Amino acid sequence: MMNKATRDFVTEKTHELMNAFSCSREAKAAAQAWLDAAGTDKEAEETKKYVAELEADIVPVDGLISLAESEMGAKIFGADHAKEVAAHGKEIKAKGAKWCDCPACAAVEAILAKKDEMLK
Repeated sequence: MMNKATRDFVTEKTHELMNAFSCSREAKAAAQAWLDAAGTDKEAEETKKYVAELEADIVPVDGLISLAESEMGAKIFGADHAKEVAAHGKEIKAKGAKWCDCPACAAVEAILAKKDEMLK
């Protein structure tokens, strides 16, 4: 079972994830299941599921750029904003970012940084 400091950190970041406008339904459901299991005998099992969902959901910066430059990106973001999102993605990539930095992905990145401590 993970230690209290790790659980508290992940709980805080999980709430940030769930409150993010860009959080997917699947990530929100996995986050809630993990919160419900935290501190119980189901924690270890739900932690594995949660980590797997987060690893599947976090968007690589190249994926963000590709999406923003696509027709689907224009539909999602709006044509003008899609160009801004693509430019932003290229800017953060140039600074070394590996992942999208929207609020959901930023929370996921912070949680996954604690993955080893979570899966102890």
